[in-house]
Amino acid sequence: MFPTTDDSGKKVLKCRSCGKTKPIKGDLKVSQNVEKTPRDKIVVIEDDSMPMPITAASCPKCGHNKAYYWTVQTRRGDESATEFYRCVKCKHTWRNYGG
Repeated sequence: MFPTTDDSGKKVLKCRSCGKTKPIKGDLKVSQNVEKTPRDKIVVIEDDSMPMPITAASCPKCGHNKAYYWTVQTRRGDESATEFYRCVKCKHTWRNYGG
């Protein structure tokens, strides 16, 4: 969740995945600064500016039958890659561990 303001201007925490918000009670304080190196870089894509291939896959959230897909080697090199899917309609993201 990340801090933002809602339509009425109140400070809230908002989930990047589902968009749900939770009111912030009190002040937000930085309790720890994390030092990062260039190797720690994580890219978060908030929009659809990066084209991805589309495949036939049933979304577990809305039932739509098309999804973007990509694979990531999340485990050891001798194991299958993990397949990620993002619904074209509702943007729900889920994974399928290769087998």
